[in-house]
Amino acid sequence: MTAPATPPLSGVRVLDLATLFAGPMAAMLLGDYGADVIKVEHPAKPDPSRGHGPEGLWWKMLGRNKRVITLDLSTPDGQDLLVELARDADVVIENFRPGTLERWNLGYERLSAANPGLVLARVTGFGQFGPYARRPGFGTLAEAMSGFAAMTGEPDGPPTLPPFGLADGICALATAFAVMTALKSGRGQVVDLSIIEPILGVLGAQPTVFDRLGVVPPRTGNRSVNNAPRNTYRCADGSWLAVSTSAQNIAERVMRLVGRPEFIAEPWFATGAGRVRHADELDGAVAAWVARHTRDEVLAAFEEAQAAVAPVYDVRDVMADPQIAALDAITTVEDPELGPLRMQNVMFRLSETPGTIRWTGRPHGADTDEVLAALGLPPGRIAELREKGIV
Repeated sequence: MTAPATPPLSGVRVLDLATLFAGPMAAMLLGDYGADVIKVEHPAKPDPSRGHGPEGLWWKMLGRNKRVITLDLSTPDGQDLLVELARDADVVIENFRPGTLERWNLGYERLSAANPGLVLARVTGFGQFGPYARRPGFGTLAEAMSGFAAMTGEPDGPPTLPPFGLADGICALATAFAVMTALKSGRGQVVDLSIIEPILGVLGAQPTVFDRLGVVPPRTGNRSVNNAPRNTYRCADGSWLAVSTSAQNIAERVMRLVGRPEFIAEPWFATGAGRVRHADELDGAVAAWVARHTRDEVLAAFEEAQAAVAPVYDVRDVMADPQIAALDAITTVEDPELGPLRMQNVMFRLSETPGTIRWTGRPHGADTDEVLAALGLPPGRIAELREKGIV
């Protein structure tokens, strides 16, 4: 029998001091691939994600693959214990306002004195310096200030915010990447990451376009400013589909499919920018054709024509889709409290050293005694700390 593969981040220890949502999700991603993540929560004020949404189900996902301990970092004893934990850690992830760790005598100077190779990832709304650095920051503010909301929504409607933590999720991916980059360097260092920068980074070349041409992206609804037709279209049975024509050959296939091949011969059809100027005509042609067919008929026709289309899913459809099932993108994990839980699986598959969900989010403080005992604290000392409210 082949021995189980060692997870790629086995041996990497992460202290997760962060709360909602970017920092904890970054720690979760590292834990999914084998890092030993120790989640540090306040003894009396658990991570807010435990109460986020119904039945604490957000925590079950966000807290997966983490050992959980309690520690009051505002007390000298709690600070000393955190330093001891940091001696054997590779990474600390925190998202307090700039200056908070320093006020607690837990700045990088002290932590790195105990562990020169430590990577301290600091995730905040606006970064560690600058005029907004000390402001409270959330993903919603980043979605607003990055330019995302201004270009999202219908042309005659208000700026539109996403109904989930988009900026936080993007920042979590960036934080995990930044941590791995810092670890690869082999040098202890500070990672300074604001929530606003990663979402700004994925919004395309709009700063460059504005710099060169003075163009401000308008709100275009589901249309694209770069190609057409690109939109959502309603089928005869009331369901919705999304069509994209980012590639020229796909645009041509769509026009033939919907019975308007004459558009292809037009000089303006040869580029995405040209097609955008005629989006009303192209959208009208696609919408009229789609409206005469059911979703299944449209999907079958587009597949036969090798054109790009997708049904607009809600979560019920996601859970039932055969491709998502084949990928095991939504997997089942056994939870000691709630039984089998379905949740998003690890984000990517490694052929030789795959990641895995070893357990779901654990009860508040469940691993405190084990982790502190590993530091050499006897049971009596742990009981004393608990009586004082430090753990």
